[in-house]
Amino acid sequence: MTHLATAEASKTAPPEHEMKMEDVVPVINDIIERYRGTKGALIPVLQSTQNLLGHLPKEMLIHISEQLDIPYSEVAGVVTFYSFFTTTPRGKHTIRVCLGTACYVRGGKEVLEAISKELHIEVGQTTEDRQFSLEIGRCFGACGLAPVVMIDDMVFQRVKPSRIKQLLEPYYDTTQEGEDDGERE
Repeated sequence: MTHLATAEASKTAPPEHEMKMEDVVPVINDIIERYRGTKGALIPVLQSTQNLLGHLPKEMLIHISEQLDIPYSEVAGVVTFYSFFTTTPRGKHTIRVCLGTACYVRGGKEVLEAISKELHIEVGQTTEDRQFSLEIGRCFGACGLAPVVMIDDMVFQRVKPSRIKQLLEPYYDTTQEGEDDGERE
């Protein structure tokens, strides 16, 4: 398995967003006031909210709906339409498995299954410890080196299902190592 940069360089700090809901409501209300009456206000309000909370919980979608006087169904529809938005809390690390044609043909589906099994989550889910979120990508521009997996901003090429544990090892939060070693063995 090769990669474009070292895994050590890609370790990221926990997202600085992820504020508590009660702390974010006054901030969101200020943003709503700035956009009130402006066509297309919903998207920037949703983006700001997700940047602060890390995701878009239903309670916040209801609040935004009420404050902007937009039906909840419309707000929820926008959130589900755009893949950028998520209603699920995100992990510290985002794993994207390419399932574009080249990656799929060269074993991308098996790589996805191995990651899913290793982390005990399905696509669109986040591990209970919020270390990893699992997503599907469609093309990372490395088709000749398929299958490809992206972890945060690192691209790993020619990934083999049998090497998933080694691929993920640098990304495990070592402060929780003693707590969850049994689950990974």
